[in-house]
Amino acid sequence: MRHQKRIHDYGIKIGRLETGRYNAITDVEGVTVGHVTLSDQSMQTGVTAILPHTGNTFKEKLIASSHIINGFGKTMGTIQMQELGVLETPIILTNTLSIGTAADALIQYMLEQNPEIGRSTGTVNPVIGECNDMFLNDVRAQFIEKEHVFQAIHNASTEFEEGSVGAGTGMLCYSLKGGIGTASRQFQLAHGEYTIGVLVLSNFGILSDLMMNGRAIGQELKEELLQSWEERDKGSIMIIVATDLPVSERQLNRIIKRSVAGLSRTGSIITHGSGEVIIGFSTATKIPHDNPNHCLTIPAIHEEDMDTAFRAVGEAVEESVLNSLVTATHVIGRDGNERPAFKDLIQEFNIRLA
Repeated sequence: MRHQKRIHDYGIKIGRLETGRYNAITDVEGVTVGHVTLSDQSMQTGVTAILPHTGNTFKEKLIASSHIINGFGKTMGTIQMQELGVLETPIILTNTLSIGTAADALIQYMLEQNPEIGRSTGTVNPVIGECNDMFLNDVRAQFIEKEHVFQAIHNASTEFEEGSVGAGTGMLCYSLKGGIGTASRQFQLAHGEYTIGVLVLSNFGILSDLMMNGRAIGQELKEELLQSWEERDKGSIMIIVATDLPVSERQLNRIIKRSVAGLSRTGSIITHGSGEVIIGFSTATKIPHDNPNHCLTIPAIHEEDMDTAFRAVGEAVEESVLNSLVTATHVIGRDGNERPAFKDLIQEFNIRLA
């Protein structure tokens, strides 16, 4: 976004469904995204914040669910999410060894917003996701500070950058530079028009596996490069799914599980060392923190409407991963380690994508 060249600008249309206005997770009304990027020699890292709605998420919780495709990760907050089926904080993404700092900051932010936490009511469940950026970033230095999390939350907007920004600053994807990517799909059901938006933090895959709309572009690039690339997948991916579709927690879990279809279409085989974690939420129903002393009414679609949502999330995940690749920029980081940008390679080798 923000005037970046994305996969559709190369003439490639992913899937059948139409996109939203921004073709981003922020096409789901109320959702905003903010970044803080730290990029200076061995410091190649950052923070990305996803705010699920414009109100107080602790007081107005959302139906939520998580799914683990492969559990090689350090995500926080998903145990209670699975038990209660709600999201009550923003979602913070960062690097693996900064999850503690991110959690401390998010807890502090929520305490400032809600003075009753830990006094007249219970505690709060911060939701943190991570990927390991140690190839380009000196992850041991733990550059992330609480102020960076506060800034990312403050920076949240409907329009935001993709690629080598925020939590994606030091991430790799298919042996090239990866990072933040996003996309959305809109669809009509008998009872209304709905949106599914996705944001990914991509840090997985090997170049020879990369597929782009059914084309083995990774193999083509590997042949052109004629050099030894590390062909071992040590990374991960965080997938954040937002929707305004009225669903139960069970239905939402079924939808986000289908993220694996889009991930696989880009070439992922879900390797041993790659953690694939999905967190999803629906803005259609707000669950009050305080007991209203009456039964809650939670609308949900019929199961026969689920297939369209399954298609939508798969398409949006696939396009989000590809957007994270084509928007990323060349980064030189720790100990001179570097990864080129996909867009630079296709220009250098005069490869047409469509």
